Parts: sequence; structure tokens; C-alpha cells
Amino acid sequence: MSGNEPVIRVTDVTKSYRLYKRQRDRLWESLGLDFRKNYKEKHALNGVSFEVSKGETVGIIGTNGSGKSTMLKLITGVLTPTAGKIEVNGRISALLELGAGFNMEYTGIENIYLNGTMIGFTREEIDQRLQSIIDFADIGDYINQPVKSYSSGMFVRLAFAVAINIDPEILIVDEALSVGDVFFQSKCYRKFEDFKREGKTILFVSHDLSAISRYCDRAVLLNQGDKVYEGTPKEAIDIYKKVLVDQFHKGSGTADASGDGTEADTGAGNDASSGNRWRDHFPVNPSLVEYGEKNAEIIDYGLYDEKNLPTSNFIKGSRFTVKMKIRAREDVLEPIFAFTIKNLKGIEICGTNTTMEKVPVATMHEGDEHIVTFTQNIDLQGGEYLLSLGCTGYQDGMFRVFHRLYDVISLTVVSSRDTVGFYDMNSTCVLDPKE
Repeated sequence: MSGNEPVIRVTDVTKSYRLYKRQRDRLWESLGLDFRKNYKEKHALNGVSFEVSKGETVGIIGTNGSGKSTMLKLITGVLTPTAGKIEVNGRISALLELGAGFNMEYTGIENIYLNGTMIGFTREEIDQRLQSIIDFADIGDYINQPVKSYSSGMFVRLAFAVAINIDPEILIVDEALSVGDVFFQSKCYRKFEDFKREGKTILFVSHDLSAISRYCDRAVLLNQGDKVYEGTPKEAIDIYKKVLVDQFHKGSGTADASGDGTEADTGAGNDASSGNRWRDHFPVNPSLVEYGEKNAEIIDYGLYDEKNLPTSNFIKGSRFTVKMKIRAREDVLEPIFAFTIKNLKGIEICGTNTTMEKVPVATMHEGDEHIVTFTQNIDLQGGEYLLSLGCTGYQDGMFRVFHRLYDVISLTVVSSRDTVGFYDMNSTCVLDPKE
């Protein structure tokens, strides 16, 4: 922390909801006609405490349903805590639900004044910011048209421009830095960096771990309503990776102490139908493309970090392993095992196979199983990618596809420094000024 007086202080905050089996139970209780407990309590947050000092940038991360957005809504006053206390010292601009206060019948200009008035600005103050908002949104003559005629992209551009150009002391953001096209996103991130340079306080929720790593001074990790870590972004991301694969134990802040990377931990050597599979650690793409003759079948697969922990999130520059298990359904002559990594547009970025790596694979007989691992540095730029796996070969002089799984697992590369293109050449730069 910076040592300054906190501008946000969250103390033992709990937020609970009552879940009723029937709507009429809610009605009877609200009318005081039923004193039975006909509901279950769901804790969205459970005794969470943390502070944010002036000028800090703090990220909140966690899986869906961990309480991240609920926390931001409590801080901004949209929700009231069930227990605990929240103190905020400074004017807030909150990017939670972009365009929530827009009137669809009003023009873009009219909505700027409407939103500015709702925030508490006078017309003169809005006049001073109007051109900056228009320039930032960059939607041309549509600014004078009713917003109901806008595309979804134009709508969020205007909403973001209004929210971010009111000169707040505290900026609170919930997954709002990825709106619009790539050029507008770049503009949003430049504005974000301007806020940091100006010493403004920023609190934001994001699933973009690269943004957390790049911009945050600290990070808070929430899991199922509990705060499980507060500290450096790197450590928060490492623990978050364990949460994602169910290797985090509540209260320990560490992975499963029994996991030593052996076959028993990852499922290697176990039958793929036993429920102890590598792929069970990952959200498998329900829309994956699968085909092949299945003379040899890929029955299991996984991704592992340099500590041999199953994960789909990797720090750029670290070592990582692609692993798959193949079972022969009949005799297969010298099969070839491969993997490729594509970007979200479907462009193959990199990949290799056992033939390229000069690893000979003998003929597999019916019932044989092979485990193949590819280990390498991940020097891709920060972002989201898709993993594909394949088992091919030659039978009777013809190329055969035994089994392919396209876009089976998504993987995230977390980076605090990106260069141009897909791949980081790990360049060094020296400036030698002449005297």
C-alpha cells in the first residue's frame, strides 16, 4: 500500500440474499403473515475486509459467482451491505453497467446532459466536458440521433465516454475496458494509463489477468464470497490458477499439499473413464471440432505449468507442458502426435509434432497406450488462445487422420510487457547517446 489515508475502506462486509422456494413465501413474509423460515440464505460476500489508498490501482479477481461485482456495487452504493461497513472518501465514477441511465428516445447529446445531471454536474460543467466526450466516443453525426438507432458498439462507446470523462477522484470499473473495437479498446487503455499517471485511485474487476498484472499495484482474490488473498498481482494470479483447478484449500492460500506432480495426482495411468482424468481440470470447449477414424484415440489431455500444476493460465516466458494420452483401438503403424495453438480468429500461431521433434513412435498394437508431453517456453503475447490436438499417421502409403480435437481448451497468457505481433522475440534495447 502507498501509506496514504485509505479512500476506500471495506470492513467485515457481508452481503446475503434470501432464496425462496416459492414467490408467495416472499410475499407472506413481507406482509408479516408468516414467521416460518421459508428461505435459504446465500452469502455473496462473507466478512470481507480490505483498503485502497489514494493513488493506488487495485484489481479484484475471482471466478464467476465469487462476489466481485457485488463488492463494486456495494462500494458505489448500488447495494447495501447486510453487515459490515464501507467508507468512501472521494467522488466516484463507476463503469458498472454502461448506459444504464440512458433514455433510448433521447439523442446522444441529450443523454450526455441527462447522465451528467444524474452524476451531479451543472449544465455549465457538462458544457466544459462535452467536446471531450464527443471526441472520445467518436461516433460522428450519430451523436445527434436517438440512441435507439445506435449499434451496440456505438452505444457502449458513448456510455464509456460519458463515464470516463467526468474527472473522478476514484474510478471503479467492472469488465468495461474491453468495449468496442480494438482501436476503441486501445483508446480506453490509454485513458486508464492517464488516470494512473494523474494519481487517481482505481479499483477494477477483470477476467483479463494480463490487465491485472500490467496495471495493478495490488490485487484482491475472492472465492465463493471469501477473501482468500490480498497482495501482489503475481501471487494473486498464482493462487487464482489453483482455485480454477480446485487445488486451493480454504484458509491455506496454497495448493493441495499432497500434489507432487506424480501420475496419481494428475490422473496419468488411470483409465479415462474412472473420473480421475486430466481434462476434468479444465473447462472443455462444448463447441470443439472432433473427427477421425479413431484407430488411435486421444482419450485424455491437459496443460501444466512449470510446477506441474494443471492450469490454462500461464505467465509469458514461463515453461509449460501439453500432455495427451492416446489409446490404440487396432494396430497403428508409427502414429504422429501433434498440438497447435491458434488465436481467437483461428490463425495457427505455433505448434509441433513428434515427427518434427524427431521423436520416433513405434507401432501401437490394439490396447496399447502412449502418453506424450511437449514442454516449451510460452513466449506468445498476452491474450487468449485455443489448443488443438491430433493423432495422425500413414497406413498403406496414405495419410490418415486417426483423431483430431480442434479448439479443445482455451488458454490465457498473462503478460506485463507485450511487443508487436504474436510472438515476443525477447529483444533487448540499448541507447548509447553521443556526447
